[in-house]
Parts: sequence; structure tokens; C-alpha cells
Amino acid sequence: MFKSLFHWKVLLNIVIAMALFAGLVWLTFRWLEFHTNHGDEVPVPNVMNMKVHDAIKILDDSGLEYEVDSFKYDPKFRPLQVLAVFPSPGSNVKNGRSIVLKVNPKTWAKVAVPDIIDRYKGLAFNQLNLVGLKVGDTLYEPSIQRDAVLRIIFNGLSIKPGTLLPKFSTVDLVIGSGPLRNVQVPNVVGRTVQEAKKIIAQALFEVGIVEHEDGGKDESDIVYYQDPEFGALRDQGMQIDLWASKKTPAELQSKIQQLDDMYRPKIDTTLAPIQYNEVPPPTVEQKPVVQKAPVSASQTTGATTSSAKPKPTTTQPANNNAAVKTNSTTPQTTKPVDKPKPKKVVIE
Repeated sequence: MFKSLFHWKVLLNIVIAMALFAGLVWLTFRWLEFHTNHGDEVPVPNVMNMKVHDAIKILDDSGLEYEVDSFKYDPKFRPLQVLAVFPSPGSNVKNGRSIVLKVNPKTWAKVAVPDIIDRYKGLAFNQLNLVGLKVGDTLYEPSIQRDAVLRIIFNGLSIKPGTLLPKFSTVDLVIGSGPLRNVQVPNVVGRTVQEAKKIIAQALFEVGIVEHEDGGKDESDIVYYQDPEFGALRDQGMQIDLWASKKTPAELQSKIQQLDDMYRPKIDTTLAPIQYNEVPPPTVEQKPVVQKAPVSASQTTGATTSSAKPKPTTTQPANNNAAVKTNSTTPQTTKPVDKPKPKKVVIE
């Protein structure tokens, strides 16, 4: 077995295999040196505090690539000024290496305007401050949404939520001041439903019931009746009901008359007005008050004594005629009535 292992042919094969392996390793390293430009290095130029355009030109001349990264805006430095370089200036890098430039942007980074429409003004102010936007003027206009944000204005133009603005920009807000009182109702009779809705919205009223004669919902129908009527005074924000049809108002006089009888009944002014007379309240007759004199002790004793006396009783004759005859013929003598003796009252 060992004789076959040390045979010259076997040893020759081993030597050839090792030579091939060493040759492959040498070729690999040579290829890597050629591919990576090993030993071919250039120093990073110093482009600190330069404008980004000048720094890019120098890097191109040196055969280096570049990447521009914007820092947060710092008003202490000039716009587009190179604030940092990586790798640092003076470092040796291979040709074609990418150099990162930290640049001061022209202005603050842009932020999206938050959705604050129809929000209470206090909450809107907080949301704008959180994203880095400032509130400038607050303009008030009549609206049924009191103290709610109606529009956002930037540089005199109305903008929508989501618009990108530079951080710390100033925006103006249009806020509702509440509805006006006793505003004249606009006339929308003869207009299409679509036009009527726009007119009502511009006058800051609300669209109420829209009744179509055919039961549909075609906004091209003509409005032939409205309630409240044109010229009536109402507060902003109240509803205006509409009746619409494909016919003209002149063709719907009977229907208009029915609606007038329902919503605008006429009052007959020819009748005499009803008078209401106030009836005075009944008077109660007051009896005169008799003031009694103060009663003394002796009078009290006499009153007590007199109250104790019995009342005399008189007997009437059974026949009045007989009594008359008796008086006319013979006089009758009446015995005096014995009065009871008064009782002594002792007052202690």
C-alpha cells in the first residue's frame, strides 16, 4: 500500500495539483488588484465651506464621485454651503470613491399643511405650531361656524391641506364670526336646482328639502317655489326649502296657489278688529267699623248682671177679634210681671 502511495507518478500528480492551486491564488489576487486599483489612491480635496457647485467641480477633476446630503437649515451659514465632508479632507481613497457632502439647504425643509378646515381655531393654532408653521393674521367673515377655520391663506392665495411649505412659514387664517341676523332671503325661483344651491350657499343659508314634481333628483329642474319667500328676513344658517319641476313656473300656477295657501295664508283685513275690554274686578262693600269704647270694671259687672236677667215673655190672645171686642167693652187689668232679683256678683 505504501509503495503505491510513494510511486513517482502519484507524487507527480500531487506536485502538479499544488502548482495549479498556487497559480489560481496568484491570478485571483492580481485580478483583485487590477479591479480595485490597489495602490492607486488619491487624497480627498478640502472643499469645506465652499459652495456645493464649486465642491462638485473639484471632486470631478480628482476622479471622485460625490453624494449631496442636506443638513437641517441653519441660518448662521450661507445657503448651499458645504458644512462637512466624509471621508475627511486629506484622507487617501481609491479613484472613483464616492464622497459625501453635507450641505446647508437654501431654506428650511418643507412641511405639509395639516387639515385644520372646520376645526376650532384653538386646535388649529396648536396643530400648525406642532409642524413648524406660524399663524399670521386672523381674518373674520360671517359664517354659521363660529370660531371655525374656513380657509388657509399663504402669500395672498388660498391653499389646501397637504400643501408643502417651508418650515416656519407664516400662514393667515380665515375664521367664521357667526351668522348675521335678519338677512334678506335670495330669490331662486326660475333657477335650476344646481344654481339655486350655489346662490343659497353664497348667501350663507342652508338648503332644506328639495321636492321634485316627478319624484326624481335631476338638478337641472327649474325651481318654481321656495320657502321662505324672496325678501323675507331670516338669520344666516337657516334652511330654504325648494320645489322644482321640469315645467316653468307659469305652467304651475295651481300648484303654486296650493303652496301659498299652505305656507303663506292671507289674513282678511276687512273684518272689524276684535276689541278686548278689561273687566274691573268686583268690589267688596266694607261695613263701617264701630269703635267700641273701653269697658270699665263697673260696666262689666252691670253687663254681667243684666245678662243674667231672663227676658220677659208675652202671651198673645188666641183670637184677635175677641181681643178687640174685650178691649172695647171692659178694660182689663194686667198684673205686673215680677222681675227676678239681680244676683250679686263679687269681683275679687
